[in-house]
Amino acid sequence: MGMASSEPDSTTAVPPAFLSDAEIVLRVRAGDGALFEILMRRHNQRIYRAARAVLKDESEVEDVMQQAYCNAFAHLDQFEERSQFSTWLTRIALNEAFGRRRKMRQSESLGVMRSHEDTDSGDVMETVTSSQPDPERQAYAGELHRVLEEAVDALPETYRTVFMLRDIEGLSTSEAGEGLGLGDEAIKTRLHRARAMIRRSVTARLGDATAGAFQFQAPRCDRVVSAVLERIATAQAAENPA
Repeated sequence: MGMASSEPDSTTAVPPAFLSDAEIVLRVRAGDGALFEILMRRHNQRIYRAARAVLKDESEVEDVMQQAYCNAFAHLDQFEERSQFSTWLTRIALNEAFGRRRKMRQSESLGVMRSHEDTDSGDVMETVTSSQPDPERQAYAGELHRVLEEAVDALPETYRTVFMLRDIEGLSTSEAGEGLGLGDEAIKTRLHRARAMIRRSVTARLGDATAGAFQFQAPRCDRVVSAVLERIATAQAAENPA
């Protein structure tokens, strides 16, 4: 009678939810497209926050998220493991958001004066003010989240995107820089200025609310995932007609 093998059973399947992003990407590339849903649900919060940092219209943000996921799925073979999948996906979402914002601006009347939101002028550092003077209401965590979100929305875009990715989503300096196409020093400088602006109006009342801001709740997560899966299925059906 032979000795029992000490090697692990290769037939033992690892639950998909426990697979790394890279392993799921390999499986999706191999034809198991259904696993792409795990990647979407795993990264929906980050992608929402990245898009929301550029666009303030919630419907536009969801459109950008869906298009970003569709773009990622269609070009999954271009993902190189030199960077994390989440970083690659964030960069796709930011590019889509910036492109959507440019189109929106081009459609506006030429007579509308541009906001100072896109400037790096130090003058804008004085523009962020608190809109909630009632300290009793601001004591509630939900209210603090809202105050923070309003303060972040009031930041110039060049600072808002960095603050959203670094302090709210928790990306590293290098990850945020890779997503935005900026060097580490530029990220650090903009983050310092963004924090200074936020601090002037809401830091005294923020507490632990920062990490809970701009939540992407389950119903919206389900809606985006369902829409993307439907678009992917439609695209595949068009490519491979019966």
